[in-house]
Amino acid sequence: MENSEVMRLVEQAQRGDRGALEGVVRAAQDDVFHLALRMLGDPEDARDACQEVLVRVVTKLGSFRGESRFRTWVYSVATHALLNFRKETRRPETSFDELGANLDAAVAAASGAAPRSPVDDALLNEAKLTCTQGMLLCLDRPHRLAYILGEILELPGEQAAAILEIQPAAFRQRLSRAREDMETFLAGRCGFAQPENACRCEKLLPFALAAGIVDANRLRLRALPIRSADKLLIGIEEARTAAEIFRSLPTYAAPVDFGALIRTTLSQDGG
Repeated sequence: MENSEVMRLVEQAQRGDRGALEGVVRAAQDDVFHLALRMLGDPEDARDACQEVLVRVVTKLGSFRGESRFRTWVYSVATHALLNFRKETRRPETSFDELGANLDAAVAAASGAAPRSPVDDALLNEAKLTCTQGMLLCLDRPHRLAYILGEILELPGEQAAAILEIQPAAFRQRLSRAREDMETFLAGRCGFAQPENACRCEKLLPFALAAGIVDANRLRLRALPIRSADKLLIGIEEARTAAEIFRSLPTYAAPVDFGALIRTTLSQDGG
């Protein structure tokens, strides 16, 4: 979203070029979808939110004056939308205490169960993806956004603070709290972060399947397109901190061509 070609498309789109506008949408859609998925957890919610954000990008594009990086501006539009996405009907979110209790119960139940043999790598990978995403959802939305921007996307503090429209000191404080909560949870539960911990994805896979947390017939996260090499199988096992675990996950691409969807929407609106 930062090269000269994208900026040329932005300028042309601001002058009314529909083809350039579709190009702007396509340049932004992968980053917006990836952010939405990390924030919301559910691929279908993320797709809906991504489309909503991109419509806002299109309708607000005339207000972009180049005073910030285009990527910063798009993320700012996205974060405002994601903080309130489906506020009235949002999926229930949990807490670290609730998630920890559920994992403890699952570990206790799994301790007497026969091991699954052989372990299906696709199912196991889905369980890892689902579990890590579930941990993110334990952070409230403001702290989750700070954690995603600062720790997963590794944006500079000044840029992340500008996206969230808060002071850099406030962003640092928010990110520090989110880091502390995440690291404390991992250190007390996750077998990757602390090898002596009993929680292991392969041990809990039968529980996840029985509870419907992982659907063997519909691997929703594994089915998503990715932009970077999937490092999950070779990275997460060596990770020892929350940042390392989350950075080892795939970087997702938009599952559909939102540029074409936006074009259709604008045509139907007669715009």
